[in-house]
Amino acid sequence: MPAPLDRPASVDDRPPLVRTEGDRRTLEFTPGDIQSEMLVSRPDALVLDYTRAMMCFALFVPDPRHIVMVGLGGGSLAKFCHRHFPDARITVLEIRDDVIALRDAFCLPPDDARLRILHCDAADYLARTPGSCDVLLVDGFDSRGLPATLSSSAFYSACRRALHPGGVLVANIFTYDPQYAGALQRLRAGFDGRLAWFTRIAGNNRILFALRPTRPPAAPAPGERRLARLARKDGVGLGWSNRLLARLLVAWLARRRA
Repeated sequence: MPAPLDRPASVDDRPPLVRTEGDRRTLEFTPGDIQSEMLVSRPDALVLDYTRAMMCFALFVPDPRHIVMVGLGGGSLAKFCHRHFPDARITVLEIRDDVIALRDAFCLPPDDARLRILHCDAADYLARTPGSCDVLLVDGFDSRGLPATLSSSAFYSACRRALHPGGVLVANIFTYDPQYAGALQRLRAGFDGRLAWFTRIAGNNRILFALRPTRPPAAPAPGERRLARLARKDGVGLGWSNRLLARLLVAWLARRRA
């Protein structure tokens, strides 16, 4: 397990802000800029569009054995996956100890054999754990947007190596972020063009899916063939239909794994 670390000076030191209004609890770093949202009455539910969109990894890897998440936030993705993928291990990488300290406020279960929340640098962790996961969810931001350390060529290369063959990376990037165009180019290059997204599935959040291919002579899995077809287009489908797809998929996963 990586040792706890002190946050580097480049990480924003603005303390996280938790607000509760009625049944709604949010995590913010800049007042009004919601990073995570939870229903107090249903803490495992996915409230924000982008979280449901990220769960579309199940279209490509429906039964992961190990899910690694970069960025904890309010733990929406960790809670959903912990409940509805009971056969998967979940490892969450979070650089901010003050965010981890809020896990009880956001009803995250304690660490156990299936769930670990690590206080560590994600880029360093992934570089040291090749071939360790089937799904890698990258959702790490600071108040300035996407950190350069989570959008570099070296980082995306480490992500690819960390995935098992046939594994999928899911990256959340704001389309208006100054880093967006460069990150998209580096991510596409790092995965040899095996990159796809669903058009306006989550507003200004562009949810990118990149695949590490299986090694010959193994036959590509159905999910790998599906993503390869989608990767031939710049964006797939219509916004309203993609948002409906994400909602239906999340509802199906919740029923399947209830």
